[in-house]
Amino acid sequence: MSSLALYRTYRPGRFADVVGQEHVTVPLMRALANDRVHHAYLFSGPRGCGKTSSARILARSLNCEKGPTDEPCGQCQSCLDLAPNGPGNIDVVELDAATHGLVDDARDLREKAHFAPVSSRFKIYIIDEAHQLGPGAANALLKLIEEPPAHLKFIFATTAPDKIIGTIRSRTHHYPFRLIPTKTLQQNLGWICEQEGVPIEPAALALVARAGAGSARDAQSILGQLIAGAGDDGVTYDLAVALLGFTDAAMLDQVVEAISAGDGRSVYAAVDQVMDAGHDPRRFLTDLLERFRDLIVLRAAPDAVAEGLLDLPPEQAERMAIQAARFGPSDLVRLAAVVDEGITAMKGATPTRLQLELVCARLLLPGAEDTVSGVQARLDRVERRLTGGEPLPPAAAPVAQPAPAPVAETLSGVSKRAAAFARVNPPADAPPTAPAATPAPEAAPSVPSAGPAPAEPSAEVVPLRPEPVDDEPASMVEPPAAAEPPAAPEP
Repeated sequence: MSSLALYRTYRPGRFADVVGQEHVTVPLMRALANDRVHHAYLFSGPRGCGKTSSARILARSLNCEKGPTDEPCGQCQSCLDLAPNGPGNIDVVELDAATHGLVDDARDLREKAHFAPVSSRFKIYIIDEAHQLGPGAANALLKLIEEPPAHLKFIFATTAPDKIIGTIRSRTHHYPFRLIPTKTLQQNLGWICEQEGVPIEPAALALVARAGAGSARDAQSILGQLIAGAGDDGVTYDLAVALLGFTDAAMLDQVVEAISAGDGRSVYAAVDQVMDAGHDPRRFLTDLLERFRDLIVLRAAPDAVAEGLLDLPPEQAERMAIQAARFGPSDLVRLAAVVDEGITAMKGATPTRLQLELVCARLLLPGAEDTVSGVQARLDRVERRLTGGEPLPPAAAPVAQPAPAPVAETLSGVSKRAAAFARVNPPADAPPTAPAATPAPEAAPSVPSAGPAPAEPSAEVVPLRPEPVDDEPASMVEPPAAAEPPAAPEP
């Protein structure tokens, strides 16, 4: 059994063995095969993704007796010296800019760089953490990097390429390394477990890859710790959860289901369990935020697991699909935002348990949120209660009421003027209407008369006849009916 750490035992010795960085290794292999090697390279990317290992592989490929080649032979003295766990080579110098970033160090390097290599084809300088070179040291190396001797090569590795001065960065070939995908990392960790002869549960393997956060070195270090503490049954899910500090999936299911049902007792019971177990409240909220993120994806894309958007076991995917159906889209977004704000607020002297309980209170009471997201969450709940979990159908368009028919159509084709005349002069068989009371004429002032005045003929009031309408024949105009004489009083 080797005493070396896993990340040292399984450090790649060829470009083909580098995990998850094909966008870098393939162009480098082609450059070596075509003998188009540059004099300075810049490898940048997150920690533990293979920058320094790739720099050593590049130096090994350049100084191989059969090289420059994209496949080192592994048998010559240079390849043996530059193997992953080899003793090293005098012509390949590794420097850490954090401890050799002064001007004097740069001047010493510049003086030694002009000497020819001892036994290899090239003299290669691998400068790690190159962004920590001071301004004076970077300027001292600038001329050497711009016009190096034919036997000199530079390989810079850094996690912050923007901090390297532009005059050096512009004179290198820049290859950015990336975080390793989770599935690729799981395959690599599973292969290491097979080589070590240690069984591991798939759920535990997923937790290790998740804890590695895209870094192969970090994931392999965590796996080595789990293997060291594993029993006869290998690395189990319970062991990984207890050692890595992740929240158990069953507890996350309990909290999410309690929030969907408005069960505050279960939520605060889970909080009490987290605090009694000594877990970090910030870690618990982070795991809860990731769960809400998965539910949002499942709500928007029900086939997310089948399409590879989410890497979940079948049983857990089924449970989470049921949980996502209990929330509305606005409600899930609000819950995730509340948890994110709670993670940010957990700093300073505020007791973490108190802060965690306040976050849970906000999760349980959407009515306490007067923001737009809170209002939308309440509307989602109302819709689910009214429709039994389904959104309300869209409101039907109002039906236009028919306009009232014009007067001319209701009178069966009679024109408007005839209708007006019929209203003024009703037919003879219509019941007579009482005439409007006319005011009595004022009495004339009395004038003394000398004698009887001559009788004047009484003026008879003749009712006015309406003029015939132009578009109606004269025969349609009927005279008004004669008034009947009053009946004689009975004796």
